[in-house]
Amino acid sequence: MEPQDPTDSAPSLLAPQAADDRDGLRFEALYLRGMRSVFDSAPVAMAAPVVEEAAPKGESRIQRMINRGLALLGTPYRWGGTTPEHGFDCSGLVGYVYRSTLGIELPRISRDMANVGELIRDRSDLRQGDLVFFSRRGGRVDHVGLYLGEGKFLHAPRTGKDVEISTLATGYWSNHFLKGRRVAPADMADVAPAGTSEEMAVAKVVETSSAEAKTL
Repeated sequence: MEPQDPTDSAPSLLAPQAADDRDGLRFEALYLRGMRSVFDSAPVAMAAPVVEEAAPKGESRIQRMINRGLALLGTPYRWGGTTPEHGFDCSGLVGYVYRSTLGIELPRISRDMANVGELIRDRSDLRQGDLVFFSRRGGRVDHVGLYLGEGKFLHAPRTGKDVEISTLATGYWSNHFLKGRRVAPADMADVAPAGTSEEMAVAKVVETSSAEAKTL
C-alpha cells in the first residue's frame, strides 16, 4: 500500500450527518434514474492501469470523468483504497477517476492534492470536475471530493459509508469547505457535436434536482 496521510479520511474524524445524507441520497437517486441506461451499456473498467480513451461525440472529457465517477456510487469506503475492486478512500477515489479518464496522475493524499492546479476560493466559481477540499478539524485539508455541478460533489466519506453524493449548499460539508482546485485543462471541457443520450440524461437529472430543491 502506498504511504498514507493518517488524517486523510481516518474513520474517527466524522460522525454521520443525517441531513446531508438525505440530500445526497435524493440527488444520487435522481442521477441513477437518468443514467441507468448509460451504466448498463458502458460498464466501469476494473483493470489497472486504465488506458485513457477519447470521449464519445457529444460528451466532453470532463463529462466522461463525471460519468465514470457516478458509476462508482455505492463502492465501499476503504482507508488506503485506490481501486473499485478493493474500495476507495477520499483521495483514492478522485485519483482513480482522474487517472482513468483524463490520464492525469494526482498526488496520493488530499493535503498534497490541495496544492495542485488553479486555486478556486469562491464555491460559486466551481465547475464540473474541480476538486473540492474540506477540513474536519484544525483548519487543514483532510478530505477531498469531485465537484459535479449544481452544488453537489462525489466523495468517499468514511469507514462504514459508500461512495456517495453530498451537497455544498448547506449543512456539514458547507461549513467545512475550504477551497477548490482546477486541475484539468480548459479544453477538456469542450463538448463534441450532437447531444447524446448521456448528456440529455444528465441535464434532465440536474434540472429535476434543482426544481425539487426549490420546493424543500
